[in-house]
Amino acid sequence: MIESARRNESEEMQIAVLDRPDENSARSDAHTGAFAEKRWLKILAGYRQPRAGRSAFELAVTVVPFALFWAAAWAAVHYSFWPGLILVIPAAAFLLRLFMIQHDCGHGSFFARRRLDDWIGRIIGILTLTPYDYWRRAHAEHHASAGNLDERGVGDIETLTIAEYNALSRWGRLGYRLYRHPAVMFGIGPAWLFIIKQRLPFGMMRSGALPWVSTMATNLAIALAAALLIWAVGIVPFLLVHLPIVLLAGAAGVWLFYVQHQFEETHWSKKPDWQFQHAALHGASHYDLPPVLRWITGNIGIHHVHHLSSRVPYYRLPEVLRDHPELADLGRITLMESLRCVKLVLWDEQTKRLVSFRDAARLAAVR
Repeated sequence: MIESARRNESEEMQIAVLDRPDENSARSDAHTGAFAEKRWLKILAGYRQPRAGRSAFELAVTVVPFALFWAAAWAAVHYSFWPGLILVIPAAAFLLRLFMIQHDCGHGSFFARRRLDDWIGRIIGILTLTPYDYWRRAHAEHHASAGNLDERGVGDIETLTIAEYNALSRWGRLGYRLYRHPAVMFGIGPAWLFIIKQRLPFGMMRSGALPWVSTMATNLAIALAAALLIWAVGIVPFLLVHLPIVLLAGAAGVWLFYVQHQFEETHWSKKPDWQFQHAALHGASHYDLPPVLRWITGNIGIHHVHHLSSRVPYYRLPEVLRDHPELADLGRITLMESLRCVKLVLWDEQTKRLVSFRDAARLAAVR
């Protein structure tokens, strides 16, 4: 019990560091100086308080439609109305939105009551197949080190520099190319992550009891929930409905996470040049989606602001852009522009941008 409490305290400290003011923002270059000079963490502190009624409403308008679309998709299968399986698409959209609520719970920003946020996150984790406490710790590490070339590997999409890629063996390069291929990244990858990988606390096998307890308890709850649904609707209808929902929501989630950090003008650096505020503002994108997609994804596209102050509830992120429009164009990419991000796979330390394999080969030829 004592050790568990210490770990929980450690996690709170780890998340708290995400909101620590950057005392060395003067290191930023002249082009971004205006942004660095502002004490954004102090400014954003005014948006960190959630509204309990709004949070409850957001939860209700996500859970209820998800359940209704799931039931309607099952009814379509039950009555052999196969076109009705298209309903798995909106069901997947609302499952994705549930994950965004789980994400805010992990940051303690949904109700700002730790026990309540944690238990809501754990329950949602049964639906999203994501062990909440294990994921929360890994995600905190991602926030604390995003854009830091010296601290890659936890909660990130693996990104190599051109020099690191060139130093690999032929098989190593082939493995990295396969890993970064869209069919793997957004097809096989989500299935592997949500159905297989998250059944064990990979990356935290020796990090104490909490990742194991979180993962095994979630696995047990998933098994019980699946058994109950299979008993109620049958195994074939369950698989025909729930498996596509999970895979579609997982692919969309991986895509969002990818675009939020894998864009041409993102930021990567090594210490002592790496600074939290600068990395948050320039290493995460403003994925400017159409209004419906913005709502479904819980405004997660306003990702640079989220990385700057993760305690701001997702439904208050648009307020930040409204009140501080200078943030709106920073790292902004549109839906169409984001499609070009798929080919960006290597970090060029000289030009400070992500490049494609073809561009990397061309740069190597002229250097």
